[in-house]
Amino acid sequence: QVQLVESGGGLVQPGESLKLSCAASGFTFSGVAMSWYRQAPGKERELVATILSIAGLTSYVDSVKGRFTISRDNAKNMVYLQMNSLKPEDTAVYYCNARRGRDVLFGWGKGTLVTVSS
Repeated sequence: QVQLVESGGGLVQPGESLKLSCAASGFTFSGVAMSWYRQAPGKERELVATILSIAGLTSYVDSVKGRFTISRDNAKNMVYLQMNSLKPEDTAVYYCNARRGRDVLFGWGKGTLVTVSS
């Protein structure tokens, strides 16, 4: 059974940092690309960052480039999102999932809420 469990969210002030974690199980983690997504209140879910299964190649949505860093630990089946210089517009529920091309492979976990507010 596939499980994706996100953690690490919280309430922070603008300019502060958070590191999100995603624990994955039930599939061959090292063989798939992993992505972080987010869904802000009243908005559609959007792709934030992706890391490929090999070579560690990464990509980001323009709004987080230079501030967020995605990483993975294939030995632990974990994917991370280091978020620096957070802005109020980063407020959202953050989710992880596996991807193949443009397709999400699995159902969504509960996500972790990030709130950026002064």
